[in-house]
Amino acid sequence: MRDRLNVSLPVAMISQIGELAARRKVTRSAVVEAAVASLLSPDSAEKTEAALTRRLDRLTRQMQRQERDLMIALETHALFIRFWLGQMPPLPAEAQTAANALGQERFARFLDTLGRRLSQGKSFRDDIPLDIPAMRQRPADRPDDAPPRS
Repeated sequence: MRDRLNVSLPVAMISQIGELAARRKVTRSAVVEAAVASLLSPDSAEKTEAALTRRLDRLTRQMQRQERDLMIALETHALFIRFWLGQMPPLPAEAQTAANALGQERFARFLDTLGRRLSQGKSFRDDIPLDIPAMRQRPADRPDDAPPRS
């Protein structure tokens, strides 16, 4: 048994329904009936939830990778600064000009190397294994700047 229902839809939507019906070689009523049945079916909400869950899981994994990459970058930077500050003796005033010139030359070489690596698609992150035991979880009793235990 079937019953008639009159609905008002935007003209563009009616055109889309007509085009879909023509492509599938079915009536416009069959297209609308399938759409309404899909919307009213109890598993529709479950399908939507499953799709959202998959997307959220993917976003979570991406955020975890970004967090890991940021932690690596920050730790690398901090270790370099510590090492540099610990190894650099103070310069006498007469050596400052030569040191500044050497520093500018070294920085230019650094930028050239960085540009080359980035244009080749190479990344420092790619040189680091994905599973670094020390990065899994830091013990709560050890401060962030304490050296790792052996």
